[in-house]
Amino acid sequence: MAAGFKDHFSSASDAYAAFRPDYPDALYAWLAGQCGARAAAWDCATGNGQAARGLAAHFGRIVATDASAEQIRHAQPHPGVDYRVASAEASGLATASVDLVTVAQAAHWFDLPRFYAEARRVLKPAGILAVWGYGRLVLPDPLDAPYLDFYARTLGPYWPAERALVEDGYRGLPFPFPPVQAPAFAIRVEWNLPRLIAYLSTWSAVKRYQAARGHDPLPDLQARLTPAWGEPMTARALAWPLFLRAGRSAA
Repeated sequence: MAAGFKDHFSSASDAYAAFRPDYPDALYAWLAGQCGARAAAWDCATGNGQAARGLAAHFGRIVATDASAEQIRHAQPHPGVDYRVASAEASGLATASVDLVTVAQAAHWFDLPRFYAEARRVLKPAGILAVWGYGRLVLPDPLDAPYLDFYARTLGPYWPAERALVEDGYRGLPFPFPPVQAPAFAIRVEWNLPRLIAYLSTWSAVKRYQAARGHDPLPDLQARLTPAWGEPMTARALAWPLFLRAGRSAA
């Protein structure tokens, strides 16, 4: 495991692989369209490999790295994806070897100056770097009030400081690459209440709450949501708007 790596997810890597939502196919198609060639891409901090597998339909080869060996162990195999354990700041890739570098919901954990230097090194001339994420899901009224209370008050003290960059949509994230303007994208799912609770169980703040308090806060939240949700197995349409910073390396 990389020195200085803040590992908030290895302890829940199996749940992370099972319950995190997938990114939209339109995002991967747009990223591929920005690249002059599509021979190879590096998906950095791949987690369970969600973005890597999505990109594999558009690129000849995907190298997907994560500093957590446990995350890589739970990543879903794909013939077009080469999973490796490596840090964001030391990928092990050859210089000028990839057309695209992606980071999904993870750039706020990095040593950014060192990561940006590594991205510049491995990108081909005029290659693309894209970092993206999603913030708090907003539930339909009247479900959102108890959900927001859980997010902000119950879990508030247990969110890592880096969460502020996510809340800000990465607007405050240093990004020293000439920008490429992107359209709006969103994650859209149809989930029942137990599926939503399973997703929430992957949050780092939930894990930190459980460790500090000695109990799970999610059953109480589920009980608070159930009256407004109705039949728990009823699926509801949910969406997370994505935020995206994209830029081009020097030609």
